[in-house]
Amino acid sequence: MSTLSLWKAQRYRPVRLSLKMSAMNRKLIQTLAESISKDVEHFNKTEIECLIREFNVLMREPAAVGRTVNGLDRGKFRTILHNNFGMTDDIIMDGVFRTFDKDTDSFVNMKEWIEGLSIFLRGTLDEKIKYCFHVYDLNNDNYISREEMFHMLKNSLVRQPTDEDPDEGIKDLVEITLKKMDHDHDGRLSFADFEKAVREENLLLEAFGTCIPDTTSIEAFERNIFQEKLDQ
Repeated sequence: MSTLSLWKAQRYRPVRLSLKMSAMNRKLIQTLAESISKDVEHFNKTEIECLIREFNVLMREPAAVGRTVNGLDRGKFRTILHNNFGMTDDIIMDGVFRTFDKDTDSFVNMKEWIEGLSIFLRGTLDEKIKYCFHVYDLNNDNYISREEMFHMLKNSLVRQPTDEDPDEGIKDLVEITLKKMDHDHDGRLSFADFEKAVREENLLLEAFGTCIPDTTSIEAFERNIFQEKLDQ
């Protein structure tokens, strides 16, 4: 082989390898999307492929030194909630992370990411009732206690500097909320209490803090993930 021919072969080999790797990546993503689509209600396979690509992009961002990364950690996940959906309440963002992290390993893996977003972005009322209840059940005991309500409302309400004892106002609000939502009168909210109250008045779905994105945020996120990735 002449020197020129050898040079050309070496020059174009990385291009051919890159194309081959791209084809393999596309095939892998399609296979993953096919598998995940069997367990996800609200995304089609093309949309799932886009979400897989976005997850891979997020996973390539720097992680904490010395940590084995199995998915999106709490810090990175909260950054996504803040930057894309305007969430700022630490207690609520931790609750959202907990609902996504179904296997409780402190990471949101790819499947959990897609399944969680399916409800977060497009869930039915039934799905959102279960989701919000889980977010508000801070200690996972299947009840929303007075203490949990107090902490969430205290974190989310703006207190006036003139208030002598703002905590008293929060306690009063907790009691008003219990009076309206605690149907079995046991001083805490079971899932049945929460579901009945929300079905009677949908605005109570986010009674203890904003944990579902608004329509504008959802449209912007989906446009960025689905349309722009399809155009690439």
